[in-house]
Amino acid sequence: MAKVTCSDGTVLSNIEIQTGEISNPVTPNLDAVDTYGDTSDYELLKHQLADPDIKDAQIINWLQEFRNCVTQLSKDHEQLIYVALRLPWLGRSPAVVEEYLSFLSNLVSAQTVYLRACLKMVVSNFKPSEFLPVCVDILITQYGYFEDVLFFLPFQRDTSCFLMPILIDNFPFVQKSSRTLECYVHNLLRVAVYIPSLRRDVLELIISRMLKLDVSAPRGEIEEVEENAVQQELKGEQEEEGLFDMDEDVCSVKSSPAGTNVMVHPVAERLDTLMVVLLAFIKDMCHVNSCLDVERTKDLYKDLVGVFDKLILPTHASCHVQYALFYLCSFRLALAEAFLEHLWRLLQSPSHPAVLRQSAAGYMGSFLARAKFLPVATVRACLDLLVPWLHLYIDSQDSGSRAYCDITLHGPFYNACQAVFYTLIFRHRSILEGNMKKGLAYLQSLNLERIVMCQLNPLKVCLPAVTNMFAAITRKYQLVFCYTIIERNNRHILPVVRSSVGGDCVSTNTNPLDSFFPFDPYVLKRSSKLIEPLYQVWEEPADTEVDTVTTKRCSDADEDDFLRGETPETKGVMGMTPGSYESHLHSPSSVGSPKTLDPCPSPAAL
Repeated sequence: MAKVTCSDGTVLSNIEIQTGEISNPVTPNLDAVDTYGDTSDYELLKHQLADPDIKDAQIINWLQEFRNCVTQLSKDHEQLIYVALRLPWLGRSPAVVEEYLSFLSNLVSAQTVYLRACLKMVVSNFKPSEFLPVCVDILITQYGYFEDVLFFLPFQRDTSCFLMPILIDNFPFVQKSSRTLECYVHNLLRVAVYIPSLRRDVLELIISRMLKLDVSAPRGEIEEVEENAVQQELKGEQEEEGLFDMDEDVCSVKSSPAGTNVMVHPVAERLDTLMVVLLAFIKDMCHVNSCLDVERTKDLYKDLVGVFDKLILPTHASCHVQYALFYLCSFRLALAEAFLEHLWRLLQSPSHPAVLRQSAAGYMGSFLARAKFLPVATVRACLDLLVPWLHLYIDSQDSGSRAYCDITLHGPFYNACQAVFYTLIFRHRSILEGNMKKGLAYLQSLNLERIVMCQLNPLKVCLPAVTNMFAAITRKYQLVFCYTIIERNNRHILPVVRSSVGGDCVSTNTNPLDSFFPFDPYVLKRSSKLIEPLYQVWEEPADTEVDTVTTKRCSDADEDDFLRGETPETKGVMGMTPGSYESHLHSPSSVGSPKTLDPCPSPAAL
């Protein structure tokens, strides 16, 4: 036995010289530990592997030797394996990366006891570190390593329970940088591509974290911060122009956050980044070679609806995350109709909690009003479900002991009424277009007057902006005269002082349903480029007489939401409700989206 020293002075290990050939230099060390308990050279080997200045050639040499004796690397040698798993292989030459991935694949194949440790190492590199400021997309895109390791996962008893805890434990805190979150979520979605059985769990994990960001950044707060940034920029430019008013400066272009797609609001910036990644994933999962794959789209829809029911629907006042489903439904009318049918079943089913039924009504009304891709026939079909249900509910209550205005008793009914009113505010023009006579006949057939005049008095609890706009529109077309009831309701509302030191009086009835419209205007900058073409903005009817307060609120040409200031905005709280793909959208920057393998369906399949 003799020790061999490399040209750079590194001691490899004990070797045997037999017939002029060099045997495996790692095996004798393992045998010495197993047989004689001699750990001196074994410890030296671990020390050499842990050297931060280890060279590429040394790493390749050791990895090749490990591969040759991988069957001997049992549980007894786990310390050596853990040192090998901490090798600084990322960011090195392609030869090192390829050799390392081959070693890991062989190790997992021969010694499944190390599978969890290998996966932990891989997942820990899904986000950039201070030593390697790039995410480990190279793992999957160039070498397909994850596919090799995951080949052995089907032999585990429960893949989801095995891998998901690792993915959950390594998820960065939502306060981390946008780049860190972007890298991790991007790689999580790649895992969902390679293991379809994990996709719903992965989406649930991602969306749960995104909801925490969403409820921490109310729409009004984001708009205020962004507007202040614009004002500060304009003020700075004016001051600078006053000091340096030179002709050659006219052509200069100055970059600032307010003039770019970067959000000034830090939480909104992180959420916007993740929405770009998620929407890109949805688009690429549903399309192959620019063709919609119907079966893949249906499967993804089922997963997203499952996550919607579990997380999004019960979350009060989320502003943006729900647009993932909005975007998916735009791919095919059948998806949008399936989503509306799903919401309808939730609303009219007494077996579901009232809070979820109320939330479903809000989603249904907001989706009908805001989804530009919905034809008027679909809107009418939904009204033909909602309005008769309201009449049946009135029939069951008007003659009973509970025929009075009470939100706790009739919450789903009131939210369904508000959904109908809100839908008609946005869609009455499309219903009347083409044939005014038939359109009016249809609206008259809804018998809205009975709903408004019933003892349950829905106008008393609906948002005042919705009530006033609905009253103005229905009076114009002589469908219902609501103002008598509105005035009577206002007389029963006692004003209260805003503060103990005096000030404006406000009504106690501004939003008794605590309702919100989930598809109110989308204010995230980069991801909005995918949403805007699908979104119906608010256009105030110029020929409609509305309440002066509502008119003042809607007078700003830049404001889309006539409900501004009346719907709740939650800050940092998650709770139950009471009631064209462009280059800048790749995720992360320039790395693309998870690859798809299925061929494009034929036109007949579409």
